[in-house]
Amino acid sequence: MPNKPVGNQSPFEQIKRINEQEFEYWSARDLMKILGYLNYRNFLPVIKKAIVACENSDISASDHFAQVRIMIETGKGAKRPVNDYHLSRYACYLVVQSADPEKEMVALGQTYFAVQTRKQELFEQASENEKRVILRQEMRMHNKHLSATAQEAGVETSLDFAIFQNHGYKGLYGGLDAQGIKKRKGLSKSQNILDHMGSTELAANLFRATQTDEKIKRERIQGKNQANKAHYEVGQKVRKTIQELGGTMPEELPTVDSIKNLERKQQRTLKEKKDD
Repeated sequence: MPNKPVGNQSPFEQIKRINEQEFEYWSARDLMKILGYLNYRNFLPVIKKAIVACENSDISASDHFAQVRIMIETGKGAKRPVNDYHLSRYACYLVVQSADPEKEMVALGQTYFAVQTRKQELFEQASENEKRVILRQEMRMHNKHLSATAQEAGVETSLDFAIFQNHGYKGLYGGLDAQGIKKRKGLSKSQNILDHMGSTELAANLFRATQTDEKIKRERIQGKNQANKAHYEVGQKVRKTIQELGGTMPEELPTVDSIKNLERKQQRTLKEKKDD
């Protein structure tokens, strides 16, 4: 079942998943429920129609529709294997375009995936500074979500949350806490680490935050010690993935100018365009 929505977060965003290679995907069975289909048998023709549309556009369907076998609960703790599809954002867009337009959530899904697909296209075309601004904004939003989730798990005070955050940093940064990272990167105690990250480092931290949020909710973790442990483990997993992909460790990435300077410049540009 999808997680309980946070604030105004879209139900389609709530069911999004991230794999070990840091690629986003949606389960067809999760999407089916959101769109209002009662069983997978009736939803399967919609997927097949979307696959045909993909192939007719000379795009490899296998890159966007991955057929998998998953285990589902059937009652009293029993489980059985069933078919599912892991869908890319583009695949979801084609699926909702192929779904029953009389269903209310289908119309919402068409709007959501059209907008989000366009956002992804724009992000891929963006400059490094533009990507930094986008990712920093995402990081602020997801840190709020993570804070709310951690609080529900028992991370209650400001000190508790600082310790919780440090466990995530230690996992991702090879044992360095926030102050250790600042020292390594030549930042003062008052400077915000996230404001001085490039897009690659921000993306790694965004992945850490979103996956910790998901893990705490999915496993129904309770108690600040268990929450800290979960954050550390996710940080470690992200670090291991970077190593396996041959990437640069986050503590080795360069320190860059404060994002606040870029955001102020962006605001001035927008104001100038508005005045014109």
